[in-house]
Amino acid sequence: MDDKGDKYDYSVSPKYDEGIIAVDIANNVLVDSVTTMPQTAISSNIIEAEESNGKDEDSSKLTLAYERLYEIPRTIVEKFSNYVQYLDISHNKITNLEPLVHFKHLTSLIADDNPVTENCFLPPLPKLELLWLNYCKIASLYPWVGKLKESCPNLQYLSLMGNPAAPSYFNGGTFYEYLQYRLFIISQFPSLNHLDDRKITEDQREESHRLYKRPLLQRIGRPNTSISNFMNSSVSWSNVQSKLTFLWGNREGRNLLI
Repeated sequence: MDDKGDKYDYSVSPKYDEGIIAVDIANNVLVDSVTTMPQTAISSNIIEAEESNGKDEDSSKLTLAYERLYEIPRTIVEKFSNYVQYLDISHNKITNLEPLVHFKHLTSLIADDNPVTENCFLPPLPKLELLWLNYCKIASLYPWVGKLKESCPNLQYLSLMGNPAAPSYFNGGTFYEYLQYRLFIISQFPSLNHLDDRKITEDQREESHRLYKRPLLQRIGRPNTSISNFMNSSVSWSNVQSKLTFLWGNREGRNLLI
């Protein structure tokens, strides 16, 4: 309500309304998502330490690792979200990443060892280039990877080691499963340069495109066989299985060893 007692003109959009999620009609005020965040109790030592570090070191970096947090505190969002580019929230109990939407300048996020699952919503972070989610609880890549691609289309470094959805020799996965996982992730992120602990090679990128950028039936069927002919032909499971095994096998002259 203004000085004249007139009600707020809701037809006029504010210049920056990305954080607005509702209008409190009873009190004639706009409610933003920071205001509605629960006020989590947080040690004043954390705030003081980070503010002190900001004076002496790079103020664009914020570390909240090993703080036994169950969520990103509202106080942290209010004080640091406007300028933090590097955020470390690893080794906590955080499952809700939605408050990250307020970190408009975030380019690096370290969230290792949190109980984050494939159902966890990651808000749009168009500037994010590095994302570490090692040793979380991500059990399925689909459709989670597609949502991750929409939220973070410019990722260059991604690490998912230690998740059930990222098979490796360390968690009982086979080389076939690891290769399948790796090539699928590469196919979804054209700008990705580094996956887990390995740099992406041109051979891997070409193979990922060959395997995942064409319809499944075209990949299983013969190159010169149309889909209609393939659907009308008699195909045994053993033939399909052999074809899939061949597709995942290393082609002669191609170095796909990871």
